[in-house]
Amino acid sequence: MAANLASRRSENWGGWKWAFAVFLGIMLLHSLAILLFTRGFLLTRSELSQYSQCNDVADSPCIPPPPPDQNANGSCWTKPAVGRLVIIVLDALRFDFVAPSAFFAEKKPWMDKLQAIHKFASQNQSSTRIFKAIADPPTTSLQRLKGLTTGGLPTFIDVGNSFGAPAIVEDNLIHQLVQNGKRVVMMGDDTWLQLFPHHFVRSYPFPSFNVKDLDTVDNGCIMNLFPTLLEEDWDVLIAHFLGVDHAGHIFGVDSTPMIQKLEQYNEIIEKVVAVLESQSGPGGLHENTMLLVMGDHGQTINGDHGGGAAEEVETAIFALSLKKAPLPVPAAADSSSCQLDMHGRRICINSIPQLDFTATVSTLLGLPFPFGSIGRVNSQLFSLAGGTLKQEKSTTDDDRSTLEVENWMQTYANVLCINSWQVKKYIDVYSSLSLIGFSEKDLLHVSKLYAEAQELWSSTSKNFSQDRSHRAFAPLPLVKQQVDAYSQFLESVAALARSNWTEFNLKLMGLGFSIMFSSLYLHLFLIRRLDKLCGLQSCLSSYFREFFGVTFACILVLIRACSFLSNSFILEEGRVASFLLATIAIYQLRCAVAKKIMLLEALGLCLLVPLLRISIELGQLKQAVNSLFLKVDPSRTLGIDNDSQLWMYVAEVLPIFALIMVACLLYKSIASYSSQGILKYVVAVTLFNYMLIPLHWVSDSSLFSLPSFLEGVKGNIIPRVTYAAGLLQLSLLALSQLVVRERAQNLEECTVVKVLALLSAWSSTIIILSGKQGPLVALASSIGGWCLIRLMALEQDTRNESSRSSLSYALPVTQWSLLAVCMFFSTGHWCAFDGLRYAAAFIGFDEFSLFRQAILLTIDTFGFSHILPIFGLPLLVAFCYPQRQIKQVFSMRLCQVYLIYGFITAITVTFTMLCVTIHRRHLMVWGLFAPKFVFDVVGLLLGDLLIFLSALYYVA
Repeated sequence: MAANLASRRSENWGGWKWAFAVFLGIMLLHSLAILLFTRGFLLTRSELSQYSQCNDVADSPCIPPPPPDQNANGSCWTKPAVGRLVIIVLDALRFDFVAPSAFFAEKKPWMDKLQAIHKFASQNQSSTRIFKAIADPPTTSLQRLKGLTTGGLPTFIDVGNSFGAPAIVEDNLIHQLVQNGKRVVMMGDDTWLQLFPHHFVRSYPFPSFNVKDLDTVDNGCIMNLFPTLLEEDWDVLIAHFLGVDHAGHIFGVDSTPMIQKLEQYNEIIEKVVAVLESQSGPGGLHENTMLLVMGDHGQTINGDHGGGAAEEVETAIFALSLKKAPLPVPAAADSSSCQLDMHGRRICINSIPQLDFTATVSTLLGLPFPFGSIGRVNSQLFSLAGGTLKQEKSTTDDDRSTLEVENWMQTYANVLCINSWQVKKYIDVYSSLSLIGFSEKDLLHVSKLYAEAQELWSSTSKNFSQDRSHRAFAPLPLVKQQVDAYSQFLESVAALARSNWTEFNLKLMGLGFSIMFSSLYLHLFLIRRLDKLCGLQSCLSSYFREFFGVTFACILVLIRACSFLSNSFILEEGRVASFLLATIAIYQLRCAVAKKIMLLEALGLCLLVPLLRISIELGQLKQAVNSLFLKVDPSRTLGIDNDSQLWMYVAEVLPIFALIMVACLLYKSIASYSSQGILKYVVAVTLFNYMLIPLHWVSDSSLFSLPSFLEGVKGNIIPRVTYAAGLLQLSLLALSQLVVRERAQNLEECTVVKVLALLSAWSSTIIILSGKQGPLVALASSIGGWCLIRLMALEQDTRNESSRSSLSYALPVTQWSLLAVCMFFSTGHWCAFDGLRYAAAFIGFDEFSLFRQAILLTIDTFGFSHILPIFGLPLLVAFCYPQRQIKQVFSMRLCQVYLIYGFITAITVTFTMLCVTIHRRHLMVWGLFAPKFVFDVVGLLLGDLLIFLSALYYVA
């Protein structure tokens, strides 16, 4: 009878073929759902193909510039106010790098290092300005460069292109420069050459992605910058330095390399200004040159950027006009904030949105505004060139001063007229050509503001005349009113674009969500189908009534999934997961006490969860994790003396001790089973790697020194050996799966050895990428997994395997999933792009390779939270029933466990999709909800792939 049952089961169960089809189908279904939803949610802003032309201004209601024959520099939309422009971009320039420490409540070590800027700003207040520049998130370099050159807002989807920038095809500042005869020279970050491949008369690009290299790009800029400043064959010079950005990524803001870089930049700025001033006399090469020293974005204390935190969006611009204005030219609205610096010099700082940069620079150079620009010409930056505008001579100083004020205000009003006309034209074209565009209500509002401004302009412009010798001026209050009207219109358009810019295709989003939701039903159907194949025909409702653990698990999964509907709970996701895991642990401790079994395991899990919570807290304070484990610098958060040698030695020795314990556990586990041939050799290679990894740490340590005969292992040798060994181990496992047939009758023993071999093959690479926190996290994972496996007996020790359904795995698999989530956050990651540890991608390598670095970064990010938990999941089945099992039943159980795990992950992603759909207009949609969505869907697809590979490895 048993033989007939086994035969009947085998007829309906195709083994690995069934698993192959099922898990591949689920992966493709999820991919389709995510693709459709992403196309609806993360659409890029529609990039229009129109380009602004010089003669377009004739269609505007504004006063055109003088004909070209009246202007030696040539005119286009506005009269050029600057002859040459030098732009020095200091990547990741924080605002407090530039502003004096007096502007902040507390002085930090990195402040007041750019003294050259302070000196020039205090000495030449009519010709210099310091700005707090506010960037729009996301604050990755690609988005900022696109925003700075197109004058538009960044799009979230382009974050994925940050490591391989495509050329910009829409209208932009660099295109307008080249189109209108300006010669542009670029040096530094090679991203510029990727964005603008055929625009520069000369370029000196240097590779930008090796974050461990602080000097190559900067030295290349220095080598070419000063000779180029003395040449005449350019009109715009762009030098993009990267040292501060790389120093932040590797060492953090509060570090010696960061201070050294700022001091180096201070010397460079001083020398650049000296060269420019030496050639700024009448007829000189830089008589009419403007210098802009600026950042593209800021950075957090840990050196990260990408989000919308104040530290990330606040950067700075220092502007210096070489042609001194005879009198300070008033701006339309002066919002300066002034303080005395450390030397008692008065320094004033203004504010400017980075959105305004393109329009302002286009005006200063007399270029057409890029067609998609929605920024406003900044009055403060525009006023620096006021002295370069030819003023009418007057008989008295008072008359001259009044004339200059009126002349500048009239000029600025006309500039805003052109600015507003261009923005209105773009908004109209965008709304007519784009799929969705702006709502009628919003369009009516901005159209009304523009009509009111134009109505006022009709009376103001009557006083303009092309004949400057007979020019009359409108009353100054009327001109100011005109400026305010245009400013209100432009600010309203910018606010409208920020709130409604991304086009959400609700049909695609709904279709993707529906497919994802249907995949949940597919999971349940397949789980029940496997129960029936195992001979369990009971209805689903009876299981919920019978097993408290099933209901408990469902409630916990739903609580975590529903928490994603709140931005606050997304920020606290790691703490929520640890709380839910602690809840189950306390419940199991109660059961263990009542049944008087598994007390040690239950107590161990209850003690482990608070430790995980502490590590999650430190993980959220990334500086603490970096300093404690990666840089061997005692954490200030813990209040430990930085000079404590004891703590330094503890921070060095503790990871090595933890790694030894992990090695002992692995050796003891594999040694307890009979010989498994090639699998044990795979584990032996891992144990050898565990001996090499401490040598790598010691080679970089300032407290220990290697023996002379081991000096050769410094640098990248050990990481590369570890990676190569990992590839060899995985290849051997794949080969053994294809060639070697299992002879062992004990499925538990066979599966456990296969699991240990696969986990060991991955573990050494994951540990070395995770830094010195890696062994501690690996030890915690091992202890936590062992406790979860053992605690399954609390619910299953009294039941017969033949009557047990898949629902008996619900609570253990839920715990396994929550433990994996805790591992993600305890390693210092979180669901944001500044939660990625980019430095891990360069462990073992100095040069940049997109494919290689992407793989290493993925392994570091998802190693402890996805790779190890998913490949280790069969241990729940292998240790669950000590008696020998029929292979088909065991394989079905294994597939059920993977289906349950995938079902839990799919539920969380489904609720994340629901969350971003509801909050698509939320203030934090791009800063919080969208990154969460990206991390979750990437995790789901990676999990599906790993489950698919696991099924082939364990079931085949």
